[in-house]
Amino acid sequence: MNDKAAPGVDAEDRRQRSLFKAGALQTAILKSANFSSIATDERGVIQIFNVGAERMLGYAADEVINRVTPADISDPQELLLRAQALSAELATPIAPGFEALVFKARRGIEDVYELTYIRKDGSRQPAVVSVTALQDAADAIIGYLLIGTDNTARLQVEAERKRLDDVLQVSLLELQRAKVEAERANLAKSDFLSSMSHELRSPLNAILGFAQLMESGTPPPTPGQRDSIEQILKAGWYLLALINEVLDLAQIESGKLSLSPEPVSLTEVLADCQAMIEPQAQAGGIRLYFPKLDGPWLVRADRTRVKQVLVNLLSNAIKYNRVGGRVDLRCSMQAAGRVRISLQDTGEGLTPDKLTQLFQPFNRLGQEAGLQEGTGIGLVVSKQLVELMGGSIGVESTAGVGSVFWIDLAASAAVQVHTEPAGPPAAVPVQVLSGQRMRTLLCVEDNPANLLLVERLLARRPDLRLLSARDGRRGVEMAREYQPDLILMDINLPGINGITALRILAGDPATAQIPVIALSANAMPHDIEKGLQAGFFRYLTKPIKVDEFMKTLDAALAFAQAKAPQQDEGQDHDTA
Repeated sequence: MNDKAAPGVDAEDRRQRSLFKAGALQTAILKSANFSSIATDERGVIQIFNVGAERMLGYAADEVINRVTPADISDPQELLLRAQALSAELATPIAPGFEALVFKARRGIEDVYELTYIRKDGSRQPAVVSVTALQDAADAIIGYLLIGTDNTARLQVEAERKRLDDVLQVSLLELQRAKVEAERANLAKSDFLSSMSHELRSPLNAILGFAQLMESGTPPPTPGQRDSIEQILKAGWYLLALINEVLDLAQIESGKLSLSPEPVSLTEVLADCQAMIEPQAQAGGIRLYFPKLDGPWLVRADRTRVKQVLVNLLSNAIKYNRVGGRVDLRCSMQAAGRVRISLQDTGEGLTPDKLTQLFQPFNRLGQEAGLQEGTGIGLVVSKQLVELMGGSIGVESTAGVGSVFWIDLAASAAVQVHTEPAGPPAAVPVQVLSGQRMRTLLCVEDNPANLLLVERLLARRPDLRLLSARDGRRGVEMAREYQPDLILMDINLPGINGITALRILAGDPATAQIPVIALSANAMPHDIEKGLQAGFFRYLTKPIKVDEFMKTLDAALAFAQAKAPQQDEGQDHDTA
């Protein structure tokens, strides 16, 4: 008997334990303070209001149970908006009350939404509410359960995020505005520098040009006159160097300086530097020692700027050396595929405190010890140029012994070595012989002093006859009328500028073969590049260097003669 009753007893025991467990769970839910549990009957009247709901909303349970619906303690405006949204979504009219809170749950649709409760003290309590329909054994709805969690923290986070987003947007707008202003300022600065360069070079052209004429004139100047001329030339070339270095520095700082990195042969560059710096070394009694490199020693750099940096360092090593001193230049391979070029001098050297002042604009260290001139900008420009080429520059110095300046550049594995494009063959100075025709040069220049300088220079060339025009249109007309062998063209001209005049000449078969040399105070790198791209035979900048000017004329005349040999021969024969 006892054995047969045992299974029934066990089942009842399990049922009792399940009920106890369910009751414990229900009690735990009702007493939980972490979320609100609000249960209603089928009409929406609150039947259960747990501890969490009391804490969240400030009401005691007996203040709301059998008294109100959840809609009565919710934001009425939100209920209205929710009813309108649901009516549109489900295509059925929904009243803005408790129905709006449970409409989806009543149809078995999962529903979680944001809701703002109105607390007992009138304050607002944002919550995220999940609604479930409660059903009996016959699946009839007997009520609803609304479980809510405090949404304050999330809304605060979102509000803070929005505030930060707004601040970020304002900051981005301000940065964009600042960028536009900076670009406008840089453009204005670039235009100003270009204009300043032109305005300074024009008078310098007259000063240096006429001084060179006086220096090499006939009869030669007296010793006193020569001293005065040397001072004019010295000050003029110094001022030109200052202009160039200030413009370089300004271009670098404004980000307008363009570089052309390529495989550059140090063998070629050092040979050019040696030829350029040798006269200065000889004048100062300084011995130069350049290395004999086995092969091209290629580095990745801008050819022109590497040469500029090395010439600056060599010039400093000569200027600040001792009488009878020496400068040793060496090249060596470094780690990580770098090539080091070092220059060691036998000058006075620099103390540690002066070393820290290097590479500062207008800081000419050691100027108090002698009369050496310098702008104090060269090292600053050199440092920035080297760094723009991906290299580095440094110095080691011992007071009383000398200094070693060095630059490191990336080695290039390229096989092809860059060579300068071959220009027209340079002609020897032409002299008029018996029966040889006179050559004609047309100078298009509006500045009287610059035109007079060209006249004086060409007075030394009996093979050249000078024509002149004061504006671009007249220059084009005279070129068509007189068919000169060569044209010198200023860029900034009244009427049409020199580049426009060049295009007109190039488009006319009668003048297209005449070589046109630009002679301009527009000396910024982009000005020169623009001029050469436009088709000028050469681009000379003011101030004129007499030797360079004469050699350029000879090259252009040789080019013109090579273009029309039969015409020249026929004319020479007729003249004879």
